[in-house]
Amino acid sequence: MDNLIDDMLKSNNLSITGSRKKILEIFFSSNGALAHGDIEKRTSEKFDRVTVYRTLQTFLEKGIIHTIPTADNAIRYALCKDSCGEGHHHDNHVHFICSGCNITICLEDVLIPSVRLPFGFVAEEQQMVVKGVCKDCK
Repeated sequence: MDNLIDDMLKSNNLSITGSRKKILEIFFSSNGALAHGDIEKRTSEKFDRVTVYRTLQTFLEKGIIHTIPTADNAIRYALCKDSCGEGHHHDNHVHFICSGCNITICLEDVLIPSVRLPFGFVAEEQQMVVKGVCKDCK
């Protein structure tokens, strides 16, 4: 996995640092989206809150991760698909939030339906969240 992470950082013209590698490892080992606090807990106090925040912001800008809105206005983060790049997110899929265990997952095979906007309106971003009960909580 180290080679994959190193290659991902290099291909995005980012320096390979301990914090970047550790945070990407956390994303790859997670089965759902993560909140800033989740990442802080999993870094075992090796990195301060500002380092985690800056790393997440850099990954967002480079198209490595994307955000998922939640009902409580918190933000969760998930890895992007390969087609995303700096300034161009192409994560046009549905996100699922379980009301039981609160896991948030990307449903990459479920695309957001096309929305027909009134004349003169231009969509810049689309997000769709489905809430329900996951298979483990059912």
